[in-house]
Amino acid sequence: MTRRVVQLLTGLILYGIGCALTVEAGLGVDPWTVFAEGVSIHTGIGIGWMTSIIGFLVLLLWIPLRQKPGVGTVANIVLVGTSMQFALGIIPPMSGLLAQFAALLGGIVVVAVASGLYIGAHFGPGPRDGLMTGMHARLGWPIFACRAIVELSVLLIGWLLGGTVGIGTVLFALLIGPLVHIALPLLDTRRSARSPVTGSRQARPAD
Repeated sequence: MTRRVVQLLTGLILYGIGCALTVEAGLGVDPWTVFAEGVSIHTGIGIGWMTSIIGFLVLLLWIPLRQKPGVGTVANIVLVGTSMQFALGIIPPMSGLLAQFAALLGGIVVVAVASGLYIGAHFGPGPRDGLMTGMHARLGWPIFACRAIVELSVLLIGWLLGGTVGIGTVLFALLIGPLVHIALPLLDTRRSARSPVTGSRQARPAD
């Protein structure tokens, strides 16, 4: 349990830092950050704080979908945006293509590792992932269709509001799935709780 909690918190904080790196790269960000950035431009609220606000509003959409949040869901709303906001105050905007691409790719890798950490802790999905799985459960639509509809919608709205869409948005979409696929098995607490020899679960305190 201690490892799971530490892994969850570390993963969520790193996720916000990774997103901040992609923002400061200035080459385009993931759809939800495009949306947060666009709304931030028009409200004057920091991108990190807006990320938390959007996360809370998305959580409200769980109600008609009859989804139940976990500890990780609430922690996601609180920590990702907060760490992102603080990181944006420390990391300067990148100048020069080399520095921009380094920050972008570094940010994507950090987000992938962070995803493996918090998903592997098994404390419940983030609000955005829960929205998609809830749509799948209630509407019967395939997960990929739910994700496409939601993310393309927020991407379009965010772009129209002035959010940054570019090569970084494309690279994020192409790289994040394979990188999380690599990271998750390495960081899955349930997998590591099994004996490497027999595959049986080792004795540990009850969760």
